[in-house]
Amino acid sequence: MYLWIKALHIIAVISWMAGMLYLPRLFVYHAGFEAGSPQAKTFEVMEYRLLHYIMTPAMAVAWIAGIALIIQGGWLTAGWLHAKLTAVVIMSGLHGFLSRCQRDFAAGRNRRDAKFYRIINEVPTLLLIFIVIMVVVKPF
Repeated sequence: MYLWIKALHIIAVISWMAGMLYLPRLFVYHAGFEAGSPQAKTFEVMEYRLLHYIMTPAMAVAWIAGIALIIQGGWLTAGWLHAKLTAVVIMSGLHGFLSRCQRDFAAGRNRRDAKFYRIINEVPTLLLIFIVIMVVVKPF
C-alpha cells in the first residue's frame, strides 16, 4: 500500500505546486486591471476555480497522504523529514496568504502591485527545490 500512497502523494503535490506557481502569475496580470472591469471579472473566476477546485483539494490530499507515508515508513525521527515538514508548513502558510489575496481581488480591494506578485511567485519554487532535495538526498 505504501507505494500507492506515495504515488497519490506525488500526484497531489504536483497538482498543488502547479497552482502555487500559477496563481501568483494570475495575480500579476490581474493587478493590471481596474477592479470590476470585464478583464478583472475573468481573472476572478479563474483564480477562484484554481484555488478552490484544484489547489486546496490537492494540498489536503498531499498532507493526508504525506502523514500516512510518515506513519507507514517510520520516518518520524528523520532529521530530513523535520526540515521538509518545516518547508511544507511554510508552503501551506503561503497557500493561505494566496487565498486571502484571491478574496481581496474578488472583493475589489487588492492593495498590491504586479511587482509584489512577481516576487511572491518565486517563493514556491525555492521551497520546492528545498523539499525535493530533502526527500531525495536525505542529507541528515
